[in-house]
Amino acid sequence: MATGQLIEMKGESRDAFAGVLRFYELAKRQEWQVRDLPWGEQPPIPEGRGSPERQARRRDMWRSVLTQQLQADLLACDMSSQLLNIAPDPEAKLYYSTMVQDESRHTEAWLKLITEAGGTGERDPYLDELAHMTLEADTVEEKVFQMQVFYERLIISRFRMIARASRGTVLEDLCNRLTVDDGIHHRAGMEYEKVLLQDASKKTKQKLVDAANRLLPIFVQHALWRPKERAMIGGAMRSRDQERLREDLELGVRLAESLGLDVSDVQLPV
Repeated sequence: MATGQLIEMKGESRDAFAGVLRFYELAKRQEWQVRDLPWGEQPPIPEGRGSPERQARRRDMWRSVLTQQLQADLLACDMSSQLLNIAPDPEAKLYYSTMVQDESRHTEAWLKLITEAGGTGERDPYLDELAHMTLEADTVEEKVFQMQVFYERLIISRFRMIARASRGTVLEDLCNRLTVDDGIHHRAGMEYEKVLLQDASKKTKQKLVDAANRLLPIFVQHALWRPKERAMIGGAMRSRDQERLREDLELGVRLAESLGLDVSDVQLPV
C-alpha cells in the first residue's frame, strides 16, 4: 500500500518527518464517529432551572457557545483542506488527510448538537477575519504556525473549560473528544513547522513575525468579543478573560521562540 511505503521510507532526508508520521498514526487510532456521542442518553446542553425566561436565556447563552465552535470548525475545514492541497511533503499530506476528516467530523457533531439545542446564534466577525488572514497567508510556514501552532493549542483550554461547565451532557463528551483531536493537530503542526523552518530563509521567518503583528490585534478583539446572549456574563468575567488572553499571547510567543523564531519584533497588543 502507498501509505505503508511512505511510512517505511528510508534515508536521512526523511528522518525529520518521523514526528509528523507518528501523529498521523495516532490520529488514525483516535478516530471516532458522531454516532458514538451519547445522543438520547444525556441532555445536549446543561438544562437551566428557574422561570421559563431564565431557562430561555441560559439556553440562548449555550447556543451562542455552540455557534462560535461550529463557526471555528467550518473555517478549520477550509484551512486544513488548503494545507492538504499545498503541503509540499508527502508525509504532511498523509497527516492532513486525517485532519480534514477530523474537522469535517467536528462540524457534523456541532451541526447535530446545535439542532438539538434549538438553532444557531450570532456569528463572531473577528473569527472570520482571522480565518481570512490565515487562508490568504503567503507561505505554508505562516499557515501551519497560525492554524496548528497557535490556534489549535489555544482552543484546547477552551474545550476543557466548556466541558467543566457542562457536566453530564453531550456537549461535555464532545469537548473531551475535541481536546484529544486538537492536541494531536497542535503537536503534529509543531513537528511539521520544525521541519519547514529548519532551512527556511531569514526572509521567510521574518514574514511569520510580520504576520503575527498584523494578526494579534484582531485576535485580541476575537478573544474579548461576546454576542448579546453572553454580554452579561461576559462583562462579569472580563478581567478573567483579559488575564487569560495575556497568558494566551505569551504562550504564542514562547511557542514561536521554541521554533527558533526571533520574536523581539512581536508587539503584544495587551
